[in-house]
Amino acid sequence: MRLRPSAAALLPAGALLAAALTAAPSAVAAPAPDKPAPDTAAAATHAVPAAEQQGAAGFWTADRMRGAAPLDLAPTPARLAALRPPKPGGTTTTVAPTAPAGHSADAAAGPLAFPQAGGAWTGGGAVVKTSGRVFFTHQGRTASCSGNAVTAKNQSTVLTAGHCVKYQGSWHTNWVFVPAYADGQAPYGQWTATKTLTTPQWQASEDINHDIGAAVVAPLNGQTLTSVTGAQGVQFNGGYNKAMYAFGFPAASPYDGSKLVYCSGNSSKDFLFSQDHSLGCNMTGGSSGGPWFTGFSEATGTGLQVSVNSFGYTFLPNRMFGPYFGNEAQALYDQAQGS
Repeated sequence: MRLRPSAAALLPAGALLAAALTAAPSAVAAPAPDKPAPDTAAAATHAVPAAEQQGAAGFWTADRMRGAAPLDLAPTPARLAALRPPKPGGTTTTVAPTAPAGHSADAAAGPLAFPQAGGAWTGGGAVVKTSGRVFFTHQGRTASCSGNAVTAKNQSTVLTAGHCVKYQGSWHTNWVFVPAYADGQAPYGQWTATKTLTTPQWQASEDINHDIGAAVVAPLNGQTLTSVTGAQGVQFNGGYNKAMYAFGFPAASPYDGSKLVYCSGNSSKDFLFSQDHSLGCNMTGGSSGGPWFTGFSEATGTGLQVSVNSFGYTFLPNRMFGPYFGNEAQALYDQAQGS
């Protein structure tokens, strides 16, 4: 699950090895420019054909879900050398969490350990329903990531990593979101994507600074996703160096993808190649796309999502990195929730 760029292109000495772990409207609406700037350009989108949606609904048996392999991310030296940082200085925009229809927020057991380098989430609360595993087919094999349901106009938006919707030039197929996944079980159903999206920067060059993806899922049994699961809040341009909680379903050893795992601690900014958040965390492949929260409450299991699990460096074990949610991420979220 580690990224393997060459040192020759990036550092004068030593081999750099990096690893993969493998989002309500804006508070203030800015006037639309005549020509979109690169950081606010329209997201890359993929409309899922109806036949594929129907096929995905019956494809993911319990055995297939258990056997899905975590997706590996392996950017080239050229991609790392050409990283484009998120545009700084945007206005902070915050979208509040929402409870499922007809329900108040679920209470959690808390408090739990802070900081936590990685362990099963036993606190309960809203995060148990909003977090889930993502399953898809990539180049002929079944694979998995993680994702999270967020407050959105369409009540049907899931945020994940860019490489969890599109990788190596191909959009994933048979894409479903399974909230509250538990060892092959889907207690709140399998939610099939009608559209998947990623940032223009991930689409163009698989830039790890912009490894952010989203999916719009179809209604299930006449209900929308977040009317069933509730939704976490989102925040854009919220800054760095904050207390964070990260969640996911790691499926590579020592984990097996059967349960929700979390890490917590004070985050920092990557001092190497990316502009990503950094957090002490031992989650492994399959946790990619799982949510990072600031302002997280262990009492209710709710927070504001500000990143996703993305990658790690092999020479910095037990440390996770996640992209900064800036203007680019907000443009992606706005396009997804408007679908």
